Amino acid sequence: MAGMRKRFSVCFSSSPYEQGESLYDSTFIPDAPNDPQHPHASLLCCHRVQDSLLSSNSSFTGYRGVLNWIIILLVLTHAHLFLENFIQHGFLIDVTKVLEHLVEDNCSWPSVYLILAANVFVLAALFLEKAVLSPSTGQCLHLANLLLLLVFPAAVIIHEPTISTGGALFSLWFYTVLAMKLHSYQQTNLWYRQAAGSDPDWNVPDKEEAQDERPTFQELYYFLLAPTLCYQKHFPRTPKVRINKLLHRLLEMVILIQIMVGIVQQWIEPIFQRSEKSFSDMEVTMRVEHLVGLAAPTHFLWLLFFFLSHSFLNFCAELLRFGDRHFYGDWWNATNLMAFWENWNVPFQKWCHRHVYALLAERNVTPRRAELLVFLMSAALCECAVALPLHCCRLWILLVMLSELLVAVFLGGSFQGNYGNGLVWLCLLLGPPLAVTTYFHDHYVSSLQLRHLQSSSLLPAGPPSSQQTH
Repeated sequence: MAGMRKRFSVCFSSSPYEQGESLYDSTFIPDAPNDPQHPHASLLCCHRVQDSLLSSNSSFTGYRGVLNWIIILLVLTHAHLFLENFIQHGFLIDVTKVLEHLVEDNCSWPSVYLILAANVFVLAALFLEKAVLSPSTGQCLHLANLLLLLVFPAAVIIHEPTISTGGALFSLWFYTVLAMKLHSYQQTNLWYRQAAGSDPDWNVPDKEEAQDERPTFQELYYFLLAPTLCYQKHFPRTPKVRINKLLHRLLEMVILIQIMVGIVQQWIEPIFQRSEKSFSDMEVTMRVEHLVGLAAPTHFLWLLFFFLSHSFLNFCAELLRFGDRHFYGDWWNATNLMAFWENWNVPFQKWCHRHVYALLAERNVTPRRAELLVFLMSAALCECAVALPLHCCRLWILLVMLSELLVAVFLGGSFQGNYGNGLVWLCLLLGPPLAVTTYFHDHYVSSLQLRHLQSSSLLPAGPPSSQQTH
């Protein structure tokens, strides 16, 4: 037997089992001719110890063909759904209808004036940075400026009836981002001044260099336009603007917006039209039926919104030659919700870690409690950013995000690897995007009922007999 092993060792290729395994010790190797120049020597051994490709012990990772098959299957399946929808409802896509949610009464454009008024708060922040104030006084004035910055758009959205839904949403999101940027601007400049006061080498002896280090109008507005929420003195810059990349990103945004409008008008709006009540007033079975019908289009809309954000942020970065373009991580490979939250929106996570989590840690708040406070702040921020412009507060987004937190805490250890990634995708399918859609559903139903009331009030009154009979 040893002789046979020596003669035919060439027949057995290397395998993971050869190291640390004793499988070959019990494997029977048939005899063969002694002549190494046998004409069929290379054909005698055609088997070796190996795993099936789809087994858990295999290190095989080439699943690109399976991914292509899934994509084709999804496209064909949802093409069938679109065809059924087209046969039932006809062609509903009309881009001009989008303008109804953007154009405001009498062309007064309160949302445009609201956005232009934000320059007052920006200039106030710049003036406070240039003024020679004590740290406590300057910080109090900055906090007052930020408080007015947050209260002002909310008051206008609530008390201004002519502002459109799209204008209210965009204005509030714009002011929210601006508040985060100005807070980072003030806090970072404070750190720069503290570093200059504690380190003698930090002070610049040259007057021209010292003048360059002072806050400037151009520097502030570059930061406000840059695709980041965290301020620093000198941002990494690319050598030049690539026009082909700009046009590529612009084309992507136009195509993605068209597809998103098509999904909303052709797929989601017919589901809204079948509703006569809000979700809070529906029966449980009807509510589940609507949620199941909205799950797929909402999920596709959310994915398209991610790609739109990718194109928009890279467009701004290319236009401004902004070098740091790490806007997201590989959240699609996240095996738990914590990893997804860290990689889904990297600029927001950087801001939270830099200006909330780190400051809480300095005040001896435990890491778990600090993470919980940051999560609650982000959940409340998402709730207000959607509920306030739509004039309805259901707390659904907040509750769904809290339920996801419970899933991450109690089920994160049980679902790991591929199972954990599947749980993440399930939470994305039935999570905050679907809760946001329910807000728009109730807003659509309430606006439709208001239109019916307004149209019925404009109808002429019928004869008394008909009214009494009615």
